[in-house]
Amino acid sequence: MEKGKGLRVIDGTMLKIIAMISMVFDHVGDMFLPGVMRPRMIGRLAMPLFAFCIAEGYIHTRDKKRYILRLGIFALISEIPFDLAFDGKIGLGHQNIMLTFFLSVLALKLFDIIRGEVKEDTGKYSVVKSICGTLVIIAMAFIALLVKADYTVFAVISVFLFYVFKNSKHFLRTGVGVAFLALTRTMGYYCTTGLSIIPLLLYNGKRGKGLKWLFYAFYPGHLLILYLIKMAKF
Repeated sequence: MEKGKGLRVIDGTMLKIIAMISMVFDHVGDMFLPGVMRPRMIGRLAMPLFAFCIAEGYIHTRDKKRYILRLGIFALISEIPFDLAFDGKIGLGHQNIMLTFFLSVLALKLFDIIRGEVKEDTGKYSVVKSICGTLVIIAMAFIALLVKADYTVFAVISVFLFYVFKNSKHFLRTGVGVAFLALTRTMGYYCTTGLSIIPLLLYNGKRGKGLKWLFYAFYPGHLLILYLIKMAKF
């Protein structure tokens, strides 16, 4: 048995559930407990875990175009609940994380298209691939910043790195966790983001139960529910 393999007990479905629970804590803290750090700190686990799951979904989907389209559609569906939950009105001041993930997978698709035009695995191939990857990530990160999508650069970079290093996942999970920890350790409730390394290291590479539509519906659904609770309470 591969060393440490027996400890990898978390599948893709479990990762998403952990991310969803974390996100609920984050949004409850933001909407109902302003100034209280603990729920926001728990919530910092959500984005890296969702970013990893988005990259994994892109890698394993049979139809990448449909996957991108689905994220785009749910980004549109989620925008009104997102605006109502956090701003109390519909506007363009801040866009939801589904839009950020849509831009992220669009970057992956563009990267694959450009990379596919280079036929031979030569030194030039490696250079061109690196340049293309850099240009794609910069462009999409800039767009995410421009439209003020949630987590902007951090989410786009995370999805891209999880994809690019898909064949060395153990190293990448560790690296990304350490990077997030180093970047955010002095940034208030963001200091716990690096703890996402723990469930990622326990990931066994299996898809888990097919609850795809639940995960898509969860994001706009829980935002709408929290908004209605907030309106009823206040």
